[in-house]
Amino acid sequence: MKFYAHRGASADFPEHTMAAYRGAIEQGALGFECDIRITKDETPILWHDASMKKQANNAAIIANKTYEEIKQIYPEVMTLNQLFDLAIEHKKSLALETKHPVPTGNRVEEIVIAELHKRKEEIAKSGIDIAIMSFSWFSIEKIKKIDPSIKTVMLLHESNARIARRFTSAQGIGPSVEMIKKSPELAKEIKNSGKELYVWTVDSTQDLQYCASVGVDIVMTNRPAHARSVLGYS
Repeated sequence: MKFYAHRGASADFPEHTMAAYRGAIEQGALGFECDIRITKDETPILWHDASMKKQANNAAIIANKTYEEIKQIYPEVMTLNQLFDLAIEHKKSLALETKHPVPTGNRVEEIVIAELHKRKEEIAKSGIDIAIMSFSWFSIEKIKKIDPSIKTVMLLHESNARIARRFTSAQGIGPSVEMIKKSPELAKEIKNSGKELYVWTVDSTQDLQYCASVGVDIVMTNRPAHARSVLGYS
C-alpha cells in the first residue's frame, strides 16, 4: 500500500505550503495530494476552501481574486506548477483534487489538463504517477472527454456513493476511511470491480493497518512519517 501526503505533511506544517511538501519529502511520503482551485486570472493554486478564512484569516474568495492579490494576502500560497516542479524533481506521484462547486464550472479541469500536457515529457521522464480526483461526476467525465489517457479517481460522498461508483468512468474510487470501516464490503466490491482504491484521510495506526488489510492501493495521510513507520517501509 502506498501513502501520499495529504496537503503535504499537514499535521506538522501549514497545509498546501512548500514547507508542508518539503516536510513530506523528508518524512518519506511516496506521493503528494492536493486540492486545486483557479484564481480570477486562471492560475491554478493549491487551496481547499472557497474562501481564505481558514488559512489566512481573510474573507477573500479565491475565485474573485487574482493570483498576485492572493499572494499578497497569503505569501505561502503555492501554484500547481510549483508542485509539479517539486514532484518531478523528487519523483513523487500526485493525486490532484479539483474542487467543486465553483463559479467557473469545469474550467479548472481544462486548465489542469493543459498544464499536464505542457509538462508531459518531464512527467514521463520522472516516472511519476498522476491522477485527477473529484467528488463531481461531471468533472470526471469532462476529463475523460478531453483526454481519456489521464487517470481519474471518483471521490465518494456518503449520499451518492453507490450511484457514483456504478456510473463513473474513473479508474479509481476514493471513499473515506470511515466509509470502508462502516461498510467492510465496500473495499472488496471496489477491488473486485478492477478499480484502484484510494482512501482518505488515514492517520491512526489502527486505520493504516486496517487499510492495508483490506487491499487499499493508496492512502492519503497528514502524517507521512507515521504511515511509513506503521507500514514497514525502510
